[in-house]
Amino acid sequence: MDRDRRAADRLPRLVPGTGLVPFPPAESWDDWEEYDAKAWPERVRRRYRLVPTTCFNCEAGCGLLAYVDKDSGKVRRFEGNPEHPGSRGRNCAKGPATLNQMYDPERILHPLRRAGPRGGGKWERVSWEDALGDIAVRIRTALQEDRHDEIMYHVGRPGEDGFIDRILRSWGVDGHNSHTNICSSGARTGYAMWMGYDRPSADFANARFILLLSAQLESGHYFNPHAQRIIEARQAGAQVATIDPRLSNTASMSDHWLSPWPGTEAAMLLAIAGRLIEWDAVDHGFVRRWVNWEASLAARAPERPRTYESFLELLRETYAEYTIEFAAAETGVDPERIEAVARGIAGAGTRFASHTWRAAGSGNLGGWQVARCLFFLHVLTGSVGTEGGTSPSAWDKFKPEHWNMPPPANRWNELIWPAEFPLSHYEMSYLLPHFLKEGRGRLEVYFTRVYNPIWTNPDGFTWLEALTDEDRVGLHVSLSPTWSETAWFADYVLPMGVGAERHDTHSYETHAARWLGFRQPVLRVAGERAGQQYERTYEANPGEVWEENEFWIDLSWRIDPDGSLGVRQWYQSPTDPSRPVSVDEYYGWMFDNSVPGLPERAGQEGLTPLEYMRKYGAFEIDRDRYRLNEEAAGADQPGVDVDGERRSGFVSPSRLLEWHSETLESWKWADAAIPTYLKSHVYWRDLDLEGDERILLPIFRLPTLIHTRSGNAKYLYEISHGHPLWMNSIDADQLGFDTGDLVRITTDIGYFVMRAWRTEGIRPGVVAASHHMGRWRLEAGTGNERWSSALVDLRRHDGGWLLRHKAGIEPFQSEDPDSERIWWRDPGVHQNLAFPVHPDPVSGMHAWHQRVTLGHAGPEDRYGDVFVDTARSHEIYREWMERTRPGPGPGGLRRPRWLTRPLPPVADAFEA
Repeated sequence: MDRDRRAADRLPRLVPGTGLVPFPPAESWDDWEEYDAKAWPERVRRRYRLVPTTCFNCEAGCGLLAYVDKDSGKVRRFEGNPEHPGSRGRNCAKGPATLNQMYDPERILHPLRRAGPRGGGKWERVSWEDALGDIAVRIRTALQEDRHDEIMYHVGRPGEDGFIDRILRSWGVDGHNSHTNICSSGARTGYAMWMGYDRPSADFANARFILLLSAQLESGHYFNPHAQRIIEARQAGAQVATIDPRLSNTASMSDHWLSPWPGTEAAMLLAIAGRLIEWDAVDHGFVRRWVNWEASLAARAPERPRTYESFLELLRETYAEYTIEFAAAETGVDPERIEAVARGIAGAGTRFASHTWRAAGSGNLGGWQVARCLFFLHVLTGSVGTEGGTSPSAWDKFKPEHWNMPPPANRWNELIWPAEFPLSHYEMSYLLPHFLKEGRGRLEVYFTRVYNPIWTNPDGFTWLEALTDEDRVGLHVSLSPTWSETAWFADYVLPMGVGAERHDTHSYETHAARWLGFRQPVLRVAGERAGQQYERTYEANPGEVWEENEFWIDLSWRIDPDGSLGVRQWYQSPTDPSRPVSVDEYYGWMFDNSVPGLPERAGQEGLTPLEYMRKYGAFEIDRDRYRLNEEAAGADQPGVDVDGERRSGFVSPSRLLEWHSETLESWKWADAAIPTYLKSHVYWRDLDLEGDERILLPIFRLPTLIHTRSGNAKYLYEISHGHPLWMNSIDADQLGFDTGDLVRITTDIGYFVMRAWRTEGIRPGVVAASHHMGRWRLEAGTGNERWSSALVDLRRHDGGWLLRHKAGIEPFQSEDPDSERIWWRDPGVHQNLAFPVHPDPVSGMHAWHQRVTLGHAGPEDRYGDVFVDTARSHEIYREWMERTRPGPGPGGLRRPRWLTRPLPPVADAFEA
């Protein structure tokens, strides 16, 4: 979108001497004056320095402008950055809430070290020098003693691409762990088995028909940039269909809402595929050129002629059983609705766009096949990489090279990449405490970086047991802007900057273009523009809050003070080897050398590339990225011969789209090697629906909250704070519940107690509760944000753990007068504690949906109660591990070499 269009989209503001303007032009950002809207009707002038940065309150990475008051030096508010190509100056409620996070009166401002037993609540303030020295000695000793696998970095939302990779590589460890297997690995696997790329990038704005699994428009992946473009498509006449058992805001705004039984979505999608084949609504030119139909015939019907017509016949026969009537009976959705969506997709042809990320893919055993079946519709219609279609994510996401990147490690860490899950996307992170419990290894230094596994992961009490066992976890370092349930059980809590207090780069597949965003510490940048100088960002941040980049640089410098371990060489300044590299040197090199077009664009304004990125906060690299698979490939480049010409293709093993996956077959999953329907662990026909069993959907998002990072954002918690159990009135009548009644929800390892909410917005037989709620603390005045958490008692009970609320959210005194005005009381219920781990044996994804029984709370039950038997949770872990088909695979490999993983080691490390 050009700059004039962005200007027209902005809300006007009153500027002295000018009148109403849509937004401050970039050339005025260093000295901007406007009237204070809060002072109306008085005309009070405010002078600002506007600094661009990037929101860190979801994975969309939208642009922000910080309004830094020139008189006070404080940030007064955050608005959208109109120069950002992804968000185009628009933000949801989360962006402005960055202000709350910066000035949260309860945030941690200084390094803390525990002064008693883990979890005992005793802390002492220490210097950064002491903290860095202690951690560095432990890491150095582990490296010297060849205990590399005892060092682990566990990240929640990364917010950057590549910086931590060079840190772990420089240490020579295979220690990168993430949250992906509780988030998106199901969908990733489904997409990867088609094309090698593990995420989609929908060109929503140009689509004629859009199919969403779950609430993408409202609260899904990259939802603000996506929502903008979906609305643009609607304005141009496109239709939207949403598949979701729950009536989300997105579903309520769609032309078609289809509410299936959870886990049956693949049956519906395959029925639509069958209709497309029956109607011949197939782009035969595309399928013939880009699908591995010859290899598929050889694998699945070797007796047939090796012709394209024979392949089409195989498709007809394979999916003949998936009729609309079958899908209607299996999903519980009216056949007319399924048929209408099929006709919409057929009519859109190459302008069919779709998206799924969590939802069915992360809720169900075999959920990865939902994404595989969804993408099958794109393959049939030829809407892969087209205008208005859906592309591979890597076409639209840009990863710049990093300065002085060390070589890959020559190790394979089986605590993260166990033999049982050779095809997992990605690390088997949520099984870590069970692996430690089994004695598979131990951790000397464990970093949790803006990650809260006790609260976020399933089976949090097993995490608590592991993190309080010093024989299993020697040193736990929590890198976090705020307290959390997990930070309370750390040895060090080290305050790191929020999104507006640190540097990093990022890029996301928001539309058919590539852009690079630059997150930067706004107070440091504002101070430098005013003539101040800083050696390190913490000098400008509140208290002693560091930014992570400088933390890792300085820690690595201390790990190898004399260079004997070979670590220090990766951190020496390129101009002065006696000192560590600075962030200006680091990002200056990146912008000079690895962002196409940026040096030229910056030069047009007389700026260096770093100065350009500091000025605008983002750079658009290119647009209209369609049909990249058709690009010519040289003889010495990866590619595939198509109709006698060398093309770049995709990044699957064949460089084609793989209907039959040789990878799945050769790694013992021949029964699932094509798009097919796998019944979920919560298959509705297996439940006693006439009795008290139901399916619980525990993972839907509230669009105004931020996973584990919402707690210190008062703007957001004032909007969203209730935590009911959604229950259709049919179920409520059958089981005798009214809105507000306490319900005991029993899982395989325990129970939790929450209130019922009768609604027609969910299909009968299914109940649902948002995963954002249920924050808690063990001390009255610390340990978590009082804007959002309950004060609880946590104790052993009946052979397990019982968490019980002692007090809900209450007003409190602080430097922020709003803390005494808190009017909401409900902190919600920490339901994830009561969920056992359900590792999908192919994708590794935790299958979140739960088979539960619903009962009226007893006289001993209290709202917010959670009881868990961790011995039983370990038994269920073992039962699910029996479903796996461990490696090694062909050639004695631990994992297919083509299958992406974060921070891959050297090729030889893949050999078992």
